[in-house]
Amino acid sequence: MTFLVTGAAGFIGSYVVRALAERGAGPIVGIDNLNAYYDPTLKQARLATLEGLDGFRFERIDIADRAAMEDLFARYPAIDRIVHLAAQAGVRYSLENPHAYVEANIVGQLNILEGARRLQAAGGFKHLVYASSSSVYGGNTKVPFSTGDRVDTPVSLYAATKRADELMGHCYGHLYRIPMTGLRFFTVYGPWGRPDMAAYLFTDAMMNGRPIKVFNQGDMSRDFTYIDDIVAGVLAVLDGPPPDGGPEAGVEGAPHRVYNIGNNRPEPLMRLIEVLERALNVKAEIDFQPMQPGDVKATYADISAIARDFGYRPTTPIDAGIPKFVDWYRRYHGL
Repeated sequence: MTFLVTGAAGFIGSYVVRALAERGAGPIVGIDNLNAYYDPTLKQARLATLEGLDGFRFERIDIADRAAMEDLFARYPAIDRIVHLAAQAGVRYSLENPHAYVEANIVGQLNILEGARRLQAAGGFKHLVYASSSSVYGGNTKVPFSTGDRVDTPVSLYAATKRADELMGHCYGHLYRIPMTGLRFFTVYGPWGRPDMAAYLFTDAMMNGRPIKVFNQGDMSRDFTYIDDIVAGVLAVLDGPPPDGGPEAGVEGAPHRVYNIGNNRPEPLMRLIEVLERALNVKAEIDFQPMQPGDVKATYADISAIARDFGYRPTTPIDAGIPKFVDWYRRYHGL
């Protein structure tokens, strides 16, 4: 049993590597290109926490590099489970650098699927779990967001690439009977979190005496999901590949499914700020801004499907999770 974790230096990826290692799951190959979308120093620091984990090996590889990925799969033919988390993240950055999203999220996804196809053909491949996003719901006004909702009106290129990942996954599941599951993550936060996300952005600004930018005049809400709840869901899903109805069952019988993975508890953005103010003992200076292009007013995950199939139950409200993030932020920055 050998695992491949892409985006191993990323926020979620580093946690998944550690969780797999701690349960003695088997050899783990982690890859990441350590790009400069945000400070690579944070990515290197995450990797440093993984040094010495039993069975873990890291390689610096870009998932969009076809030759490097083909070589990786050739060198590790025993890979039987993949957790594919590497991607170009961020809604607003997709307005500035759209090509990065196609390269990482479309070409990269294809390279992973082709690798899984190769492993599947050789026999013994068990499951590919890949990251999608709540962004695929676009401007959906029906809440909570359900996996049965239509998702063909993305409002950002990032969302469009993530929806494309799901469609590509279904296609490969249908054609090559590769067991795979897409997970639509909802606003993940916690220690070691991304510095382009609200919890980190706000904390950094408040601690350094800068105003925080709050969009849509503060009339926004997010289904903030604590990292430990996310990792518990990822591992539970990884252990349970979807059944294969066989080619005779048609496209609906393909071994591919998609789940929401969120807290099922949207919080107003202004309440997040209040929780941060208490945890930091700092009053926020707020710079209200209009809605940003590509952004959405609210997210809210219907998690009934993943709860039914895997017993998934998030347990961490922001009142508990945000202080943990703040404690880590202080330690990481030596405050």
